Amino acid sequence: MSKTYKVVVLPGDGVGPEVTAEAVKVLNAVVSVRARAGGPKIEFEEHKFGGCAIDATGSPFPDETRAACESADAILLGAVGGPQWPRAVDPQDASKGMGPRPEQGLLDLRKKLDLFANIRPMTFPASTLTSCSPLKEDLVRDAEFVVIRELVGGIYFGKRGEEDSEGRAYDTMEYSVGEIERIARLAGVLASKARPPMAIHSIDKANVLATSRLWRRVVTDVISREFPKVKLNHHLVDSASMLMVKNPRALNGIVLTENMFGDILSDEASVIPGSLGLLPSASLNSVPSSAKPSRGLYEPIHGSAPDIAGQGIANPVGTILSAAMMLRYSLNMEREANIIELAVRRVLDSDELNGWGIRTKDLGGSASTTEIGDAVVRAVTPYAEGLNVEDRTAPVPLLLERPAARRGMTFCEKIIAHHAIGLTAPGDVKPGDMVCVSVDWTIASELTWKGMDKTYNAMGRPGVNRNDRFWLAVDHTVDPRIMSQAKPQELISTSEKFAEEAHLVDYQRPNYSILHTEFYRERAQPGQLVIGADSHTCSGGAVGALSIGMGAADVVMPLVTGETWLQVPETVEIRFVNAPPFGIGGKDIILDVLRQLKRNTVAFERAVEYTGPGLKYMSCDARFACANMATEFGGIAGVFEADEITAAYIAKRKSPEYKKHSLYFKADEDAQYAESHVIDLSQVDSLVALYPSPDNVVHVDEAKMDLDGCFIGACTTAEEDLILAGLVLEAGFKKGLVPVKNGNRRVTPGSVPILAKLRRLGLVDVYERAGFQIGAPGCSYCLGIAADVAGDGEVWLSSQNRNFKNRMGPGSIANLASAATVAASSFNMRVTNPRELLDMIDRERFNRMLDIWMDKAEEIVISEPNPVLEETRGETIAARDTSAVAESSDDAAQPVDKTNMITGKVQRFGDNVDTDAIIPAQFMPGVSDEDLGTHAFQYYRPEFREKVAQGFDIIVAGIGFGSGSSREEAPRALNGVKRGPNEFGVKAVIAKSYAFIYQRNQANQSLLGLVLKDEKFYDLAQEGAEVSIDLPGRKIYCAGHSFTFNLSTMEERLILGGGVIEMYSKYSNMLFRAAIAADPESVLKSAGGACGKQTSCGDSDTQQLAW
Repeated sequence: MSKTYKVVVLPGDGVGPEVTAEAVKVLNAVVSVRARAGGPKIEFEEHKFGGCAIDATGSPFPDETRAACESADAILLGAVGGPQWPRAVDPQDASKGMGPRPEQGLLDLRKKLDLFANIRPMTFPASTLTSCSPLKEDLVRDAEFVVIRELVGGIYFGKRGEEDSEGRAYDTMEYSVGEIERIARLAGVLASKARPPMAIHSIDKANVLATSRLWRRVVTDVISREFPKVKLNHHLVDSASMLMVKNPRALNGIVLTENMFGDILSDEASVIPGSLGLLPSASLNSVPSSAKPSRGLYEPIHGSAPDIAGQGIANPVGTILSAAMMLRYSLNMEREANIIELAVRRVLDSDELNGWGIRTKDLGGSASTTEIGDAVVRAVTPYAEGLNVEDRTAPVPLLLERPAARRGMTFCEKIIAHHAIGLTAPGDVKPGDMVCVSVDWTIASELTWKGMDKTYNAMGRPGVNRNDRFWLAVDHTVDPRIMSQAKPQELISTSEKFAEEAHLVDYQRPNYSILHTEFYRERAQPGQLVIGADSHTCSGGAVGALSIGMGAADVVMPLVTGETWLQVPETVEIRFVNAPPFGIGGKDIILDVLRQLKRNTVAFERAVEYTGPGLKYMSCDARFACANMATEFGGIAGVFEADEITAAYIAKRKSPEYKKHSLYFKADEDAQYAESHVIDLSQVDSLVALYPSPDNVVHVDEAKMDLDGCFIGACTTAEEDLILAGLVLEAGFKKGLVPVKNGNRRVTPGSVPILAKLRRLGLVDVYERAGFQIGAPGCSYCLGIAADVAGDGEVWLSSQNRNFKNRMGPGSIANLASAATVAASSFNMRVTNPRELLDMIDRERFNRMLDIWMDKAEEIVISEPNPVLEETRGETIAARDTSAVAESSDDAAQPVDKTNMITGKVQRFGDNVDTDAIIPAQFMPGVSDEDLGTHAFQYYRPEFREKVAQGFDIIVAGIGFGSGSSREEAPRALNGVKRGPNEFGVKAVIAKSYAFIYQRNQANQSLLGLVLKDEKFYDLAQEGAEVSIDLPGRKIYCAGHSFTFNLSTMEERLILGGGVIEMYSKYSNMLFRAAIAADPESVLKSAGGACGKQTSCGDSDTQQLAW
């Protein structure tokens, strides 16, 4: 049975009733949604208090109100006071004096409930509100502290005397050790709960006052003894008040002080955000904990504002945020408090941070009090729905020791094991295992969502598993210059409609962020499993998340079910040692890895783990480039070992919801890597990857070429790279360089927040002076399908991640380099070594611009995977190991009956045929498979489609077929090629190996793809050779020889079952559990026979391929 809390609402005077009404509205919205998942209920009682109570009862704190407050779990107060109080006791007789003041009721309430601690956060509820501050933006940006004021002691409650006959009056300041200890202890608890722990700034006047000397001694004793990890600073109150306006960031953490100093300093702090209507406060009677919440009084910091009362224009944000504090400290509803704060941020933030920009008059807006409340309700509801889904899964405790008998695992294997469903003890996995896993996040762009939406529609639009764990960013095809065109309009509309339908929390409007940029910066966390409909999903590995790109239909499945399947990959270790030279960042490092190890070699179809002592010299932005280009390396994912630098980066996020799920895994000493390679960072220099391959890498001095264009941007180019490139340009100007007039130059930052920062730093002006056009965040030239398309024959140097043929535009020639190298080369439009200009950069200034990313968080806690284990488990297919069947070849001496075989003639392809070649991006997403089929291999092999119609309908390729982008349109295009009247699709693809994503897409799209490594087959299967495939017998016949191949039962089930959509129609959310089960029907039975509707999916034992 859910708990019910009692909250007393004291609307009070002036605007108090207006703002409390909005806070109650928001609380009711959250509670009503959470009630569907058994969440707590809140009963509200409204009572008179302050001036209105005086008018009604003669007392500002009537007995009825007093009794209600004493029995309540929490009290929500609007405001008290007004010019009409105090009133004369007898208007006809002034000698009878004045009646009570409304404020006396507040003092009585605090004393009666012993509300000894007042907590006032000084923060910007939305980051873009810094422009509203009366202080300079540069001073207040990132300023965030909490004033904790002792509230029932000191001079306000000491002995006093009014003016006597001799003209003297006095007030007495008194404090006891016990009073100081409890407020210091509360500060210590709140400071230590933060990650990393907040510093405490204790404020006193110890150079003059005896009470301050006592204060300083007791605070020092409590913090040093009970909270040794919390940093304590002492300030004199006059110095602190100066610091608060001169450099408020210097007080970041907790400002702890006594009553009178706190009264003054908290009022001074309240001015910093620019409006008194923004900030909340809490007054508590104990140190809050989950076991024993504190009773508290919660109120905005503003007064009753009688001049605007009744006009409906008061800002209710401070009261709404006070209600969030009430949830946190008194009602033990921390997560609900977090989502209200997130919702307020969404409502107030401007477009710069993908907010709605809805503000009241005091913030330069025009919204009414009720409109703000309504907007917060609208914003918070999807978050609350997300919490309901989160509650379906029991929290998993940290496991700090490796269980006995568990095999040594890499940290990628540990992430998979932690998310695995149905493992038995000891809870490990190994390469080759087929496992069903739970998924933390799914991500997609508007381009891939178009294909996903078709799959989603074919599934009957069943709803999403978690509306707060799908990141949808509109970035691939959009640009302000072409927004009126039909294609981007259609893609935007499709994405927007789905975002509204699914109540998505994280829909990123057009040109706000490249898909991966802000997701890595603000959402991905160490130890998470992320599945995305883009090959560069691996970017999340920069912060220690296992992030894997898959095809669109593949990603719809975890979006809907929360689960997917993985074949545990082998892992290759790239171990970094030593420190790189200044100015050598992630892009040059990954190019050096590609130079030494080449693409689709050691990393192919493997997870890449970046480890070693060199990590301490790499920022998260540097790691981002290496993780991002793991796909160019050939890897399934590229994951950095999360460390203190990761923790410091994550800690800078505003909301606890996007920090608290971090899990820090470390590879076991006996982990088994397929290969391990050492990269000496001290030997890395500026490099260039020459057209048309990312591993065709040479030293910058060897790349002697003139350029038609310079591009700095794409998802691989992080904030750090853009800042450094801007400083390179600045250094060039200082050296006297002048940009030549010829050539195209464009810089496209990865997100609006990054662009805004470049503008604040003055670097946008530098770029423009250097001849760069500033692009709206998006894929731009890196994809060459929106407004930015390189011309035929144009030679470009770009900081993007791919330089395949036609990547930047049909016939374009792309070469890859770091942003710094592109910047240096832009002056003369000739490839240029940036070293001289890098050495001119002030390194301290550069670090200040980066906000000192090397700041360390507290020590991280290394844990072990802790999957929910099953006591017994029926064997999954092939005993979890898919490598059981060995390849072999034989002479087919006896005639073979090919009646029921798949037979066709060969079209022969070479190695590393990428998805750009199979279906060029400009023909995506297509209206159907048949539509895509009309463009299959359009540029790469224009005669392909005609030859399929002539019977050349079996593709035979080398290694790495389907590499490159994660587009599922590639197998769909092959399925859609016309073979004859009413016949479509190539019959099979046979290759030495496939790119990971493409191989999954084949099975998910019901396209038969076989792996065969026997060189003899490839000698025989030349262009036009006849090939026959015996699928049940696992044999391929060619030129009188037979070859045995291996196909997992799970992949066969997907192919014979018609692909994932048809499988979903039979097994619903349990389809992946069924796909890996020894007996799929047992999954239906164990779920009570209600996994989904029976459809034409049919029995996999009898279903036939329709060729």
